[in-house]
Amino acid sequence: MQDQNRCGADPRIAFFDHHAPGWDADPGEVARTLARLRELRGDIGLRPGRNVLEAGCGTGRITGWLAETVQPGRVTAVDFSPAMLRQARARGMNASFRLFDICGETPMEEQFDVVLCFHAFPHFRDKFRALRNIRNLLAPGGQLVILHLAGSAELKEFHSRLSHPICHDHLPPQDLWPEMLAGCGLQLVSLTDEPGLFLLKAASSSMKQ
Repeated sequence: MQDQNRCGADPRIAFFDHHAPGWDADPGEVARTLARLRELRGDIGLRPGRNVLEAGCGTGRITGWLAETVQPGRVTAVDFSPAMLRQARARGMNASFRLFDICGETPMEEQFDVVLCFHAFPHFRDKFRALRNIRNLLAPGGQLVILHLAGSAELKEFHSRLSHPICHDHLPPQDLWPEMLAGCGLQLVSLTDEPGLFLLKAASSSMKQ
């Protein structure tokens, strides 16, 4: 994907570029993440043959698991951090990787059965634009999944202890989701927000925005 899709003014890019080399320094954390995802597979709604966009793939921590879960479907993994994307590509997984800013103005032409935002949505600087772009990336009947292995209150507390520019990166309040989604052509299907899990699923409406 062209570099014009990146927002060079977004300081988060430099933040994640800086931290990419040590992002997966704890193999135990990676293993625990994958074990939890295997437990949640049915709840997430992934199944063989689905084409998935992983929006905000980071270092590709879960991309290989996604590819295995949906094969013979395909996974396209995107991120706005070049350094994170280099780490992901180096894993040699059966997925396509692209430098892409989900909040950018230039969309991709492809459409997907599922757009998955895993541990990423709070870091989207323009959440409304991100949702509109995601809506236009969904095939008819497609589904958006926003997933965190922590509740929104836990995420807010955790991010608040971190430095600029991500110290204010939080999930929207629960009561705002239906209106936000509807304004972008998406319909809330379900929302779980509890300690240890945030799982939102939304479906595309019949009309694009």
